[in-house]
Amino acid sequence: MRITPANELEQRCKKLQTLLRQKGIDGAALLQNSDLFYFAGSIQQGVLYIPAEGEPAYLVRKDFGRARMESGLKYVYPLRGMRELSAQLLELGFSSPERLGLELDVLPVLHCQRLQKTFPAAEILDLSVLIRQVRAIKSNYEISIMKDCALIMDKVFQHARTVIAVGKTDLEIAAELEFFARKEGHQGLIRLRGFNAEIFYGHVFSGSDSAVPAHLDAPLGGLGTTPAVGQGASYKKVAAGEPIIIDLITAFDGYLVDQARTLSVGRLPEQLRTAYFDMLKIQELLFALARPGVPWGQLYRDCHDLAMQMGYQENFMGSVGAQVSFIGHGIGIEVDEYPFIARGFNEQVLEENMVFAFEPKVVFPGLGAVGVENSWRVGADGLKRLTYSDESLLEL
Repeated sequence: MRITPANELEQRCKKLQTLLRQKGIDGAALLQNSDLFYFAGSIQQGVLYIPAEGEPAYLVRKDFGRARMESGLKYVYPLRGMRELSAQLLELGFSSPERLGLELDVLPVLHCQRLQKTFPAAEILDLSVLIRQVRAIKSNYEISIMKDCALIMDKVFQHARTVIAVGKTDLEIAAELEFFARKEGHQGLIRLRGFNAEIFYGHVFSGSDSAVPAHLDAPLGGLGTTPAVGQGASYKKVAAGEPIIIDLITAFDGYLVDQARTLSVGRLPEQLRTAYFDMLKIQELLFALARPGVPWGQLYRDCHDLAMQMGYQENFMGSVGAQVSFIGHGIGIEVDEYPFIARGFNEQVLEENMVFAFEPKVVFPGLGAVGVENSWRVGADGLKRLTYSDESLLEL
């Protein structure tokens, strides 16, 4: 079990405190699991209070013993109850905040109302953008874990080449890959920040199923096995000469990487082969352009424009009516972190040690989808690979 080093937590909290002071916010109360793990090193139920100045305090309802073991923070205390949070902080020497920051992008309204009652004199402000900004820049420690994720990912992909066969269902192949990944150390749980955003390991599709749209904000959805899930692998059987998408997320020691590859049993139709190699050209354009200081939205426009020049107006990043307005998304503890290589993000720029997944894909209803996805780190002079599996169009 890897425990987040105390100096790592200290630096993260200090970065958030700097932003709190710049915005005139007296303190932050964090409750969401991903943020607790990032800033406290544990997801045991409670509240992490980070004042604009001074040491943070992690007040834990359940389980305090585990939190004390897992968290490298100096101050970890039992929480008597949410109603007593304000009084308990005063007892610990904290001043009562006049302006209190909360994770309003993910915090349920009921929880927010309870905290407002706990701090009746405080103005409640949204912290979500500040948290995302801090988490967007990965430390060397975080990147080292993501490299471990990429190693597991490549092992899973190599295994995929041995289990894909005509007549197997997409679900059977997905299950075999998920089982293999779990044995290699995959933590199982994958976190997203968006409301109602859910995914299980990722997606395995073949043929026309890869072109089935779904509710999630992604270029590919899939039929799935039930409307209760509405995405992912189904009972469709693999046939020769159709695209197979292996689009998986590896989760290890709290961190994620995202990778997709296209395979087939036998040769693909020329239209799909051409489309796949065109997606590699879009990835090459990203590699040539992306470096610190480049706006996220500019990367999206340039790569999107190339796809349009190639003639994929009705196919790029989804079929007509289901196309998404992004090509890449940040990744770390959650799938949907900053930066977004997406339409409209024209003021935000890439910074060194941001990490994102880039996924140019095209969808042909009735035929299937092809594309590629890799996770990248922004280096001082351009992009550095995290995921590295063979990008050949593998025709088994």
